[in-house]
Amino acid sequence: MRVLIVDDSTYIRSSLRTLLEQNGYEIVGEAKNGEMAIDLAMELSPDVITLDNILPDMTGLDVLKTLNTDDFTSKVIMISAVGHLSAIVDPMNNGAKHYLVKPFDNSELIAILKQLDEES
Repeated sequence: MRVLIVDDSTYIRSSLRTLLEQNGYEIVGEAKNGEMAIDLAMELSPDVITLDNILPDMTGLDVLKTLNTDDFTSKVIMISAVGHLSAIVDPMNNGAKHYLVKPFDNSELIAILKQLDEES
């Protein structure tokens, strides 16, 4: 499974890369802002995108809405420190498959990825 990691934090991107690679996932790219995320998502067509909701240039929801076209097939897992109901509901209504609130248990992310892999 090919994964694009989107987070403005270098530490979070590095941590996710290490976790996912240790569990057999291929990291095809990393983005630190929304514009970069959209460009890489369109260029690389990853199977999964881990998408932070708070980015320096736009929200993860804005990224999701931009990508949410008929030919967009990547599955999106929102990962954010923002955990109030509207922050979760809006992305889920706009195509996100899951929403994890930071800090999250690593095994929870791996379980979600395995579930998404089985669904495809």
